[in-house]
Amino acid sequence: MNLNDNKLSTEAEINASLRVSVLALLGGAAVWLVVGLALGIVASLTFHKPDMFASCSLLTYGRVAPAANDALLYGFCMPAGLGVILWIFARLGQTPLALPIVPVVAANLWHLGVFLGLAGILIGETSGHTWLEFSRAASVLLFAAFLLIAVTAAATFGARRDRELQPAHWFLFAALLWFPWIYSTANLLLATNSPVRGVVQPIIGWWFTNNLIFVWLALVGVGTAFYLLPKISTRPLATTGYALFSFLTLVFFGAWCGIPAGAPVPAWLPTLSGLAGGLLLVPLVAIAIIVIQTVRGAKVAYSGGPFCFTKIGMIFFIISGLMYVSLACPKYSRVLEFTWFSPAQVQLQLLGFFAMIMFGAIYELLPRVMNAPLPFPKFAKLHFFLALAGVALFVIPLAIAGVEQGIKLHDANLAFADVNAAAVLFFRISTTGQLILLLGALLFALNIFVMTIQWKIALLKTALAAIKAPLPVSEVKA
Repeated sequence: MNLNDNKLSTEAEINASLRVSVLALLGGAAVWLVVGLALGIVASLTFHKPDMFASCSLLTYGRVAPAANDALLYGFCMPAGLGVILWIFARLGQTPLALPIVPVVAANLWHLGVFLGLAGILIGETSGHTWLEFSRAASVLLFAAFLLIAVTAAATFGARRDRELQPAHWFLFAALLWFPWIYSTANLLLATNSPVRGVVQPIIGWWFTNNLIFVWLALVGVGTAFYLLPKISTRPLATTGYALFSFLTLVFFGAWCGIPAGAPVPAWLPTLSGLAGGLLLVPLVAIAIIVIQTVRGAKVAYSGGPFCFTKIGMIFFIISGLMYVSLACPKYSRVLEFTWFSPAQVQLQLLGFFAMIMFGAIYELLPRVMNAPLPFPKFAKLHFFLALAGVALFVIPLAIAGVEQGIKLHDANLAFADVNAAAVLFFRISTTGQLILLLGALLFALNIFVMTIQWKIALLKTALAAIKAPLPVSEVKA
């Protein structure tokens, strides 16, 4: 009986320590998800009707498109991933969150940095480097906020009561080290007053993009899935040896990819990058085996809950990885580069793989951390089907358009305008997918905001009750 009481009190203590930090990170992430998808729709509409926003310089494609992508990555993916990392470290370690006030401060700094960065992009103050468009002030805020959260996560990891290391620890702790390294290196070499020049500049840009979009997202997403799948299915993670193997091969081969086959650089660089890209099949196969063996036979209801989000997210990861490998292969990259195929792969990595994993983790952790059910559980289930349909309608037409573009670009008899016109129909379907994704994001944000409001109202009622309660009268002894 005492052991059960201690276990319950520990879980309540862990949840209480995480509550404010998680809400600060995830609440802002939900806002930026809606903003990013809305900006993406605006960017898409410029292809359907180019003069729609011609009179407003803030909404031109060259500004709105990078703002939409950065809002999705830096506004939603990264704070959501950091919030989930804190929760997993506390839960696996059976210890309360260390330094709980630090992530709250860091979350506010992060969201302020994202706001300043997006505002700078929309008014034209940008570095011009892909995924590094934020101003220097915004980049400093993001870097400082990430370090604060990483320190909190490391302190929680060090104070864990359960000392056994799980596969999720390897992936998530590596992610905490990976981002400061690549982000500081890229900013110091590309976004300072004296950046590197010549052929080194695009090489660093490709290296940073690859390590951020593919490697970092893979570390956090796969690490989260390796925690959620066995937890929800109540089955141990299959083949732990494969998990270690997939982790080592992912970080080793993944770090060398990203340079296109036709890049105007020394030939050995795209050759080495293509070889590493082909070898990414090794961790992809290992991860696929782990997921299949873990979920096979699991008695979990497939009703659009966290298990469905996580399982579909891992399927999208394998598909996205295969698309990435095809882009690294010279035979196919000569056809697919400079087309919509590459943006399709990036959006599948962001919205198909990573966002789906985060949705599943958030729907799993919020009721536990807040000690209350979701305000609209049916919205969460509807969100799954909207997200699945939205990703399919968004990514598949873009990928098909990219293949068709690539084939027609190699036909010297076709005018470039005719090549672009062939992709218009697919682009319209893709915009429909974005609209569906936006609707699902609104349902997701509604659950978070209503839960936050309910919690604040409960706090207010508790405070008022404490104020109105009569003071205890002590007995006076004669």
